[in-house]
Amino acid sequence: MEFKHVPVMLNECIEALAIKPRGIYVDCTVGGGGHSAEIVKRLDGEGRLIAVDKDEDALLAAGERLKGHMDRVTFLHDDFKNLPEELGLMGIDGADGILCDLGVSSYQLDNAERGFSYMKDAPLDMRMNRGQYLTAFNIVNEYGVNELTKILYDYGEEKLARRIAENIVTRRQKQTVSTTLQLAAIVEESYPASTRWKYGHPAKRTFQAIRIAVNDELGALKEAMTALAQRLKPQGRMAVITFHSLEDRIVKTAFKELSQGCTCPSDFPICVCGHTKQAELINKKPICPSEEELRENPRSASAKLRIIERL
Repeated sequence: MEFKHVPVMLNECIEALAIKPRGIYVDCTVGGGGHSAEIVKRLDGEGRLIAVDKDEDALLAAGERLKGHMDRVTFLHDDFKNLPEELGLMGIDGADGILCDLGVSSYQLDNAERGFSYMKDAPLDMRMNRGQYLTAFNIVNEYGVNELTKILYDYGEEKLARRIAENIVTRRQKQTVSTTLQLAAIVEESYPASTRWKYGHPAKRTFQAIRIAVNDELGALKEAMTALAQRLKPQGRMAVITFHSLEDRIVKTAFKELSQGCTCPSDFPICVCGHTKQAELINKKPICPSEEELRENPRSASAKLRIIERL
């Protein structure tokens, strides 16, 4: 299957990064290379792009898309949470720009065998890095009711988390839940018929939650945001696209802390917190896709772009 990649808010991201021809840029989630292709076009012979992804299919697709610029691109198969350390090992003291396009790609959703979609039947997988052990199958068939409930509630904001978790455990006692459509059917049956389709497909939040748990998406994000921003050179910029409130909350909090100075009460005569401002928010409110983009790419509807500049 072709790795199709429609880069979300492409022009806004390129403008946000304020690309310097000789700069060093990091695409933390290169996907099909849509954003990276536009970044590397703006680099001269001394510029450099580090293209990162934990999905090997994405790296192969990006390599094909960027093959005319290989002298300026370094590919890295890794989780972006490891990037702060990896950049040091590569001898890169600081980056001029860092881009993170979070969430699951259209290719991963549309490629049935990857197991991300509740619309297509496939083995329960959902791994972005197919070299790791943990899969959606393990979570659905091995975790207890309490663990499943916590995942569905915390990562999917699923109000019926307990009922769905109990129904999963009850069903698997009779038969292993091994496919995406089996799981989707359990979730559908957990909803009252009157509200089952009120907010779209009832399995959407469950699949999001399990995918996040399989790939430790929020843990990686919490670990990486501040550390990556601190890898920026002075006046270097970091742009992050999120696709749901849980991601956006983490990015917003990290950027707010980086852009704050002293947090001592106003009546303190001197600062005792030692907190110094490290960055400036470029946009206090997130940038959202234009109406034109929403018409052309409906999957961009929930996207939010936040930008910060290192002092």
